[in-house]
Amino acid sequence: MSNQSLYDKYFPQTFSLETPRVILRLLQPEDFDAFLPLAASKDTWAYFTKDLSDPEELRSWIYVALEERAEHKRMPFTVIDRDTHEICGSTSFGNISFYDSRIEIGWSWLGPDFRGAGVNRHAKFALLSYAFEVMKMERVEIKTDNLNERSKAALLKVGMIPEGVLRSHMLMHSNRRRDSAYFGLLKKEWDERKFQFFPDMY
Repeated sequence: MSNQSLYDKYFPQTFSLETPRVILRLLQPEDFDAFLPLAASKDTWAYFTKDLSDPEELRSWIYVALEERAEHKRMPFTVIDRDTHEICGSTSFGNISFYDSRIEIGWSWLGPDFRGAGVNRHAKFALLSYAFEVMKMERVEIKTDNLNERSKAALLKVGMIPEGVLRSHMLMHSNRRRDSAYFGLLKKEWDERKFQFFPDMY
């Protein structure tokens, strides 16, 4: 199958993922209004390539995400609290290579009230499960700012394996050159590590 056919197969218009804690559904332009208060704190964007506390940057970021979906490059999600139906933030699949059987999880952010509440852990579990168990990917990768100790600790907690640092890898909105720390997981590793994700479930 072609890349486009595979993309459409795995990410149809009605596509969503769920865990007992979160729902991930396709990002929509209308989510801008809900994102606006979540994105208001500049501190949220210290390690993000864009400063989405600027409403125009936020609007542009949503537009680019949906453009990249149309080009079959990315699958952008809105993250929703399953109990309250509140929008929490966003995450994406991207850098999708069906030929290489590889995908990236990234472009992830949550509003301040939803950090440390289990939302990120559940979202990562849903994405990793789908990538490995449905899409049959061999590799999932995640990168983060090497200065972002909280993010790196969270990735270690969900079983991602540190693979190294790409120096001067990305330009940040502050004009800082970011070093990116890469983490990865292989399918054979997921089969073991998924049971450590939520020990109470197994």
